[in-house]
Amino acid sequence: MEKRRLLISFAHPDDESFGLGAAIPKWIDDGVDVYLICATNGDVGTVPPHLQDKHRTVADLRLSELECARQHLDFKEVFLLGYRDSGMTGSETSQHPDSLCFQWEHDPECVTGAVGEVMRQIRPQVVVTFNRYGGYGHPDHIAIQRATECAFHRLRNGDLPAACKPQKLYYAAFPTAVLWARILTARLQGQDPRRMGINRDIDVVKILDHVEPSHARIPIANYLDIWERASRCHASQGGGRITRTARWLRRILYSKQGFTRAFPTPNHSRVDEDDLFDGVSV
Repeated sequence: MEKRRLLISFAHPDDESFGLGAAIPKWIDDGVDVYLICATNGDVGTVPPHLQDKHRTVADLRLSELECARQHLDFKEVFLLGYRDSGMTGSETSQHPDSLCFQWEHDPECVTGAVGEVMRQIRPQVVVTFNRYGGYGHPDHIAIQRATECAFHRLRNGDLPAACKPQKLYYAAFPTAVLWARILTARLQGQDPRRMGINRDIDVVKILDHVEPSHARIPIANYLDIWERASRCHASQGGGRITRTARWLRRILYSKQGFTRAFPTPNHSRVDEDDLFDGVSV
């Protein structure tokens, strides 16, 4: 029998663990082969000084953290596209010619082709990427989301055999309850929820404004420990942040992982799936 295959198309080392670190082991336990595209090497991520001297470059450090996370998230294969991390919108690094967002702006066919080649190689039935806002507005997230969606539809509309075409496309969804809790907590602590994160460049209010409807929710409560271990691998990016939430509260806030179904396009804004492979022909 043909295997069920799922491709996650994300931008940076850590996106896989922070975003889907509980969903991935759930899928694997369900017998799904899970693959990952990591489009950049995380070159310009902010790194604490005590970690900087352990690797030759920031990219080496970030990729070593991804390798650590792979020991907990048993991907069938990881595809590194090798683009340079762009940094946030408007930064000098976003104009580097090797950066993902620069490449997407100036040669989208090349980025789309790189993602499409991975899809042709592994033939996933289901593809998961960021939402149209790129989760929290990072230009690399938006670039890989656009390239993934373009590649998905190009393969669907191409002349490949039906068995080789991807069948469903999803965006990973933020839990709105967690976003509201972050906004409320920030305000109670006298912080600006529009200027969060180490570099004060994360706008949680805007993230909430760009949340899209969830059409699928899969149970992940039994995998929170694996999520925590995988996230801790990304120490340079604040790994282990999930542990700052009390365990009992985690099981409430993170009991399910939501997804927006981008294709087939739903005609409603409600949850109607608990399995991304519902309706998939294998």
